[in-house]
Amino acid sequence: MDSLLKHMVDMTGYRDHTMLDISVISAVQELACATQTRMLALTTVRGQIFVRARAIIVAGGKARMEEHQDPSLHGDPLSDFPALAACIARHETSCDALSADGRHLLWLPIWIGDQITTCLEITDPTPYTGATIQVIGGVVSVYRNFQNLLDYSERDSLTGLLNRKTFDDQLAKILQTRGDADPEAARPAEEERRHQSNAERQWLAVVDVDHFKLVNDKFGHLYGDEVLILIANLLQSSFRSQDRIFRFGGEEFVVLLRSITLDNAQKIIDRFRINVESHEFPQVGRVTVSVGFVSISAYEAPVIILGRADQALYYAKSHGRNLACHYDELVEKGMLTAVASNDTAEFF
Repeated sequence: MDSLLKHMVDMTGYRDHTMLDISVISAVQELACATQTRMLALTTVRGQIFVRARAIIVAGGKARMEEHQDPSLHGDPLSDFPALAACIARHETSCDALSADGRHLLWLPIWIGDQITTCLEITDPTPYTGATIQVIGGVVSVYRNFQNLLDYSERDSLTGLLNRKTFDDQLAKILQTRGDADPEAARPAEEERRHQSNAERQWLAVVDVDHFKLVNDKFGHLYGDEVLILIANLLQSSFRSQDRIFRFGGEEFVVLLRSITLDNAQKIIDRFRINVESHEFPQVGRVTVSVGFVSISAYEAPVIILGRADQALYYAKSHGRNLACHYDELVEKGMLTAVASNDTAEFF
């Protein structure tokens, strides 16, 4: 009982989803004495549901987030998990199955109303008793309620994307992590960029809907809101599960891309831009977006990083729109003047 209470205290002490996931699978792993526990993300792409591990803990190890480098893969189709698919179709709270190698799998879908985007998976050589499932179900209920509270405080009410305050917190966390772990962070920012031009980096992209005022003026704000909601959906389906997408307000969005090379970042951003261009928006018709993006350096202030992405965005919008522009490339070609770093800049 003391262990259970400690885990409950730990879970409700966190203020972000990543640490909440880590906390809950750690608690379940200990309480269930499992071989492996995973938090699964369920995403819907063009009407099909895919399953992908978001966090994992193996017996004897530490809980960790799962990183997925290939942005073109959404995970495994839900149809590959027939017992889980049937459980979700019946709106049930748990189900189990025997894997091909003889392990027992217990799934606990985490329902929020009629929606499900998360599922707890527990693996063990032996089946669990009803009492154990009941205790784990109680942990899941606490997780679900606290996840609801976090969502309410972190999300934009119109699009469901993360909000501006959450962006400030997550960018600060990325910069802190890079500063603590990356020896290159001690280099001056421009030298760091040159040194790691082909390395995996973190990226910040600013997205703006082209001619959005004309949409509101011509079709009204209800259709304008629908365009923003559809843009948000295209952002979520175009970027990877480990990337973070935010609505800044109005028609502006920001994406934080995790651990990816420049070439791949450019491909993902262009894929999103083309997805918007080719999408048929009800009543409105064709809509395009402009994007400016820049690599994130722990040596630079957040306001400088965001300002550079904004500069690249402004270049895209003033040179025909429907473009994705990389700040450093524009500077190297003499198309932009570099924004000077300012170590004393305030955080927004």
